[in-house]
Amino acid sequence: MKQCLPLLVIVSLFFVDCSKNSTGPDIPVLSDILLEENVTVNPSGYAPLTAMINIETQVSVTIRIEVMGKDEHSGIYHAIEGHRTMHEIPVLGLYANSKNIVRLTFYSNNWKEIGSKEYSVETEALSPDMPQVEIDVANLSQMAEGWTFVSYFGFEKGGTANPQRPFIFDVNGDIRWYLDFSNHPVLGSLFYDDGMERLQNGNLYFGDGSSDKIYEINMFGDILNSWDMPGYGFHHEVTEKPDGNFIATVNKLGADTIEDYLIEIDRESNEITTVWDLNVSLQYSRRTFTNNDEDWFHANAVEYSEDDDCIIVSGRTQGVVKLTRENEVVWIMSPHRGWATSGRGEDLNQYLLQPLDSEGNLIKSINVMDGFYNHTDFEWNWYQHAPQLMPNGNIMLFDNGDNRNYRNTGPYSRAVEYEVNESDMTIQQIWQYGKERGGETYSRIVSDVDYDPGSGHVFFSPGAVHNSSTYGKVVEVDYLSGDVLFEATITPPAPLFIITFHRTERMKIYAN
Repeated sequence: MKQCLPLLVIVSLFFVDCSKNSTGPDIPVLSDILLEENVTVNPSGYAPLTAMINIETQVSVTIRIEVMGKDEHSGIYHAIEGHRTMHEIPVLGLYANSKNIVRLTFYSNNWKEIGSKEYSVETEALSPDMPQVEIDVANLSQMAEGWTFVSYFGFEKGGTANPQRPFIFDVNGDIRWYLDFSNHPVLGSLFYDDGMERLQNGNLYFGDGSSDKIYEINMFGDILNSWDMPGYGFHHEVTEKPDGNFIATVNKLGADTIEDYLIEIDRESNEITTVWDLNVSLQYSRRTFTNNDEDWFHANAVEYSEDDDCIIVSGRTQGVVKLTRENEVVWIMSPHRGWATSGRGEDLNQYLLQPLDSEGNLIKSINVMDGFYNHTDFEWNWYQHAPQLMPNGNIMLFDNGDNRNYRNTGPYSRAVEYEVNESDMTIQQIWQYGKERGGETYSRIVSDVDYDPGSGHVFFSPGAVHNSSTYGKVVEVDYLSGDVLFEATITPPAPLFIITFHRTERMKIYAN
């Protein structure tokens, strides 16, 4: 199998040497301490907009890297931790088809600046499979920090889908990082479904439906670790728990149904420690939203509740449920229509959350509870994705709105926040965004929403909008004011199915 070889470039431009006279007798001269240096573009062969600078210095130094941007908002600044003489400097965030200027600044052990040196790093053009990114709104003074990470669904050409290609774009819409596993011996047919997330250690992780494994990679696309799931096949989501273990949505191999099991995998031993069989805890026979006997639940996301060691699972065609580690139901967030008994013979109606109006009064309309009509203060979640526990304990999710009120009312999608009172078994709608956008941001499948507690902003990301064209959007909304602070439209050259992406994240390109 052909693999793209890294390009070795040894260049240096605009050498800046701080002399002893200007910096003091204890500060070495930069030209005297540089022993060896080289620049390798795309060192892994899978991350075209990266490079590695290897440097040996005569004395221990700390290095700060700067990747020059087009303006003050698109430059990258990152300090490499530790004083040492041998340096591997990862360069992230290069522009495609450009001669990028990368500046390294050297510091002595007492943090005195020794000098700086600039390197010209040339990159090739973007793959033609990559999408067009258009910035619609950018309030640069109020946006949350970081750039936008997109778990892009890739490109379909001639009926053959290429492996999925995550990418990061900056505030100007320039793609500054992406992975291309087309020629990878293991991930050449990558299907990560919901996409990639960042581990607590700063690396990326994802499940792959082609190999049925969980992978940890660095920003060059190098595989650092992998975890098997014997007896199960991966689909949709894997999430890292605070203790480092993984919870994944899976298929049980050989079963008559799909997408209705979850497992926990011990990070150290790779053993499966817990199994949740939704056929036991929930109601296989409920057909309120689907007639599919095989994919009756369609688990598309899982969130871990650390406070009580429970999981919150989104089933596209059933609703959102909270389960204990013992696979016991805590509550069900779903229109009440059609619920009866679980696989273990338990009446599930006792776990249905009762909706409240804005004053905290019970909404007693059966038509509202069953989902036929909306209340002024309350709407159920329809075919939802991406539930997230907020710092206040509430739940935010992407309410896709497919088949809303059983007649596709709208249509529109929403980011919506609910407060669940487990003692009273009630649910109250607290906040929403997206209904006012109508079809412009309506995505009946996939999609994401994230609440960022640091900025107080919500990232509303419909990933499969299909109007006159197919596109996805990333909309950053101020939670308190409802103002749109950033918005981008991502248009693929040819979408896989009608999907542009499943998930997005706002993150720094350098984790630490």
